[in-house]
Amino acid sequence: MHVAHLSLTDFRSYDTVELGLEPGVTAFVGPNGQGKTNLVEALGYVATQSSHRVANDGPLVRHGAARAVVRSVVVREDRRALIELEINPGRANRARLNRAPVSRPRDVIGMLRTVLFAPEDLAMVKGDPSERRRYLDDLLVARTPRFAGVRADYDRVLKQRGALLRTAAQSRRGGRSGRSGRRAENDSAFAAAGAGDPLSTLDVWDAHLARHGAELLAARLDLIEELRPRVAASYAALAPGSAPACLDYRGTLPVTEPVGAEPVVTETGREDLEKRLRAALLEVRGSELERGVTLVGPHRDDLFLGLGELPARGYASHGESWSFALALRLAAYDLLRADGGDPVLILDDVFAELDSQRRRRLAEIVAPAEQVLITAAVAADVPGELTGARFDVAEGKVNRVR
Repeated sequence: MHVAHLSLTDFRSYDTVELGLEPGVTAFVGPNGQGKTNLVEALGYVATQSSHRVANDGPLVRHGAARAVVRSVVVREDRRALIELEINPGRANRARLNRAPVSRPRDVIGMLRTVLFAPEDLAMVKGDPSERRRYLDDLLVARTPRFAGVRADYDRVLKQRGALLRTAAQSRRGGRSGRSGRRAENDSAFAAAGAGDPLSTLDVWDAHLARHGAELLAARLDLIEELRPRVAASYAALAPGSAPACLDYRGTLPVTEPVGAEPVVTETGREDLEKRLRAALLEVRGSELERGVTLVGPHRDDLFLGLGELPARGYASHGESWSFALALRLAAYDLLRADGGDPVLILDDVFAELDSQRRRRLAEIVAPAEQVLITAAVAADVPGELTGARFDVAEGKVNRVR
């Protein structure tokens, strides 16, 4: 798989840009703040419909423009596909595949698969659990695009159930102390639209949450079993002599310890997890009604990252943390390759963060990929093992120089 063409209209700093690309290594070189990352961010957005830099779509649209359009031509096994995404902040985005509209933008997820390395990846090791959950769920979607729908369904139910709990908590307190009247009115209206009296319908939302949550949880557990040896091997390659890297799933459900080689994602496994999630929700219902939040489910779980017997977070050095973050991405790349076809590798300003030893090892690992896209502030940051096409990026212009 590779990207043959990228076209941007009003995306980030670009009014328009047209880039012809090819297999092999391509480097975008230029001073910071000139738009290099914007180019690879656009391709990451085509693959995942999210940005690795911001949480919402607003900043992706050039200042003063109403919308942005990203087009990419993806070649896979000699077949070409034109993917077009129209980004409309505050309104529904739109997508077209080979110039034909699709009913939902997420229907084109999976047409392009990327693995993106970026300085922000350090948050997977040092940051909040949400960063590690996102890593798992994005990889699930990249491998099996239907999980985009599973995530959306779970988030929708979680939001609805949260509104019901807040309404019930507000009723128990007998007023609006500590919260704005507008928020309370919105929650009450949302809850009423969903099912009327919160307490009488909480069982229904428990069932929905448990069903979608069990599917997501089971898939995460299976994914970790496949990632575990790959992360360990990738980390050992990047940081030989360091303590071994390990993964574990830390869930709010007390049955999410490692499950061994047998997959959980079977009908029986999902049904068992669903029952346990429902039981756990009943057990904490009193606390949830007091606090007005959902306390059990995949949205509160964490992926534990360890070096030997110690957690990486708080104990790993800066170099070890970087190596762990890179190992997570390399493991994802290896897993996607095992599914069939190389994903596009994107290395956004990564080499400048690495010492010479790690830089060389990473370059050797990624060099055989079908397509590698690199951003760097200076040409010297691109390792000699990764030679190929080069574009200079400056003052909003992208010019091929090699």
